[in-house]
Formats: sequence, C-alpha cells, structure tokens
Amino acid sequence: MATTSCPECGADITSDDSTVQGEILPCPECGVELEVTALDPLTVAPAPEEEEDWGE
Repeated sequence: MATTSCPECGADITSDDSTVQGEILPCPECGVELEVTALDPLTVAPAPEEEEDWGE
C-alpha cells in the first residue's frame, strides 16, 4: 500500500497492491480523477480529459 497527495487539493491518495500504472483513481476529497503515472514511488497526475468523438 502506498500514499501520495492529490495535486489539486493535497488530500491523501492511497493505492493498494492491485493498483496498476495508468489506472484512474478518484480523489476522496475533491473528486478529481487522477491517473497513476508511477508506482514506486506512487505518483499521480490529473487524468487527461477525454474529448468527445463526434464521428469526425
């Protein structure tokens, strides 16, 4: 289990042994979606927003 801080609000973000790089974790305080960018040490960054595909 690892812990880091939310880059938006500073809340503790905790991962467990099943967390994988690229996984999206919600911040328990502010609700922002965070992408796991590294596992050792645990590092998160705001998840990229998905742009809508209008069939273009």
